[in-house]
Amino acid sequence: MDIAPGLLPVAGLLGTWRGDAAGSYPTIEDFSYTDEVVFTDVGKPFLHYLQRSWGPTGAPMHTETGYLRLPAPGTAEFVLAQPMGQTELCEGTVTVEGHVVVLQMESRVLNSATAKHVVSTRRRYELAGDRLVTTFAMAAVGRPMTHHLRSELRRV
Repeated sequence: MDIAPGLLPVAGLLGTWRGDAAGSYPTIEDFSYTDEVVFTDVGKPFLHYLQRSWGPTGAPMHTETGYLRLPAPGTAEFVLAQPMGQTELCEGTVTVEGHVVVLQMESRVLNSATAKHVVSTRRRYELAGDRLVTTFAMAAVGRPMTHHLRSELRRV
């Protein structure tokens, strides 16, 4: 199966990525974890996305899933669902400079009645060969947009 032509700029994301990560936020203690991201081609003009993470003892921490679309050249959209009661609609750009692909997106977040209140998020994925660096910031629980997570992943 060939990848949809509109997804060619992000074809290098396909596969499983895993590595070390760290998190911080003004309302919690700093922490480290193992992060895993999987991008799968499903034969449609979007990629399926799955993220999972584990703490230092191997206990599961977080997971989220969704779809990455490139509806027009240079444009990226990410629709994500999280089990803690949030959905994110991320919109932004995809740029390719040489062998480096960068996705940058900001989101609007919808929270369930029982979820921690997240106003918006900012995501960045930088792909260079077999190295994927992710960063995540959020405006949540009364705080302005603040760095929260960073992972450095390698293709598995």
